[in-house]
Amino acid sequence: MHDNDGVTVWDTLVGQDAVVATLTAAATAAALVTEGGSLVAARAGMTHSWLFTGPAGSGLADAARAFAAGLLCENIPPGCGQCPGCHTVLSNTAADLRTVRPEGLSIGVRDVRALIRDAASAPSAGRWRILLIEDADRFTDSAANALLKALEEPAERAVFLLCAPSVDDVLPTIRSRCRSVALRLPNPKNVADVLIREGTAEDLAAVLAQASQGHVGQARRLATDPQARARRESVLRLPSRLRRVGDCLAAAADLVDAANADAQAANAERDEVETEALKTALGVGATSSGTRSTSARGAKAGAKPRSLQVRGAAGALKELERTQKSRGRRTVLDSLDRALVDLAGLYRDVLVQQLRGQVTPVHPDQADTVAQLAAAATPEQTLRRWEAVLATRQALADNPGLVPQLAAESLALTLRDA
Repeated sequence: MHDNDGVTVWDTLVGQDAVVATLTAAATAAALVTEGGSLVAARAGMTHSWLFTGPAGSGLADAARAFAAGLLCENIPPGCGQCPGCHTVLSNTAADLRTVRPEGLSIGVRDVRALIRDAASAPSAGRWRILLIEDADRFTDSAANALLKALEEPAERAVFLLCAPSVDDVLPTIRSRCRSVALRLPNPKNVADVLIREGTAEDLAAVLAQASQGHVGQARRLATDPQARARRESVLRLPSRLRRVGDCLAAAADLVDAANADAQAANAERDEVETEALKTALGVGATSSGTRSTSARGAKAGAKPRSLQVRGAAGALKELERTQKSRGRRTVLDSLDRALVDLAGLYRDVLVQQLRGQVTPVHPDQADTVAQLAAAATPEQTLRRWEAVLATRQALADNPGLVPQLAAESLALTLRDA
């Protein structure tokens, strides 16, 4: 037993009481499994495959990871957050948890096959072998088909946890074999409470909770990163800049430059660490021992040490570079999408003011900007602009190959002419 007054793994799930109840019940059922015993008792409330769905910011990966911790927890109720099972999952060091996180625009069949091999292995420490797949909507066709075979004939002690925006983003044959858990965006009060507990001033927490539109990660970032707040301000000034065609092109360039800077800040250090780690592992740049110069092979004393070259090193470094470039593009698209969400929220506030709606604004700190835009346009124009922002988001989501600069320029011109 453990102290129920302590912090548990479920506390990371903000505003998800129903989900916590479902996952706690399943993890409790799973704990009924005894060493060498039948899995019947566990299967009553537990299944081998789960699909976590919900909008960006609802905490899909957090929910899946909390459930993984609950399954490997050594206490009842499960999910204590203190035992080795919970601690290793939360610190991403659990031997029985493998996580697939797409580095680029898709998850390929090679990643899934490696996951399936892991699923076939018996747990090394806990009761379950857990395979967590973030962004399961990014499977290639061959990857999805490979996973389907594993779900049709699952290993007895393997659990698959898939995360996707909605059930429609996953193949029907895959989602039909999963138990679905739907998350929702937490309300602003829930988000503000989290920020206040983490040290943000109450007034600022209230504004950022609204501005993040329920996205806890974005709210935390705005609370702790002055540059993120500055980029948001820049995005929200964009509609006021669109007077001439040149203004539109400049504003679009600024929008994309900000997304690129965001991606660079997010990935630069990680890319450097990965590259140096791979070079060290391959011996690239390492040199042979200086004593070799006096070996029986007759090398002259004082000769320069020669670089060690591992076969395939160049190919491995090229592959890492491709992966990093793909991840960088994904980060740019994610950052640009976040900017479009902010922009859509601004036009929503303008429309609400024009129609004299009695709802809380998305951007309560932008009252002057909203008032200016509301006075300068009709509700019909504002609605068309709002729809244009949402259409651009959808176009970028549906076609990751779309050039961000062209998409941003097209949007800026539409916002000006609507």
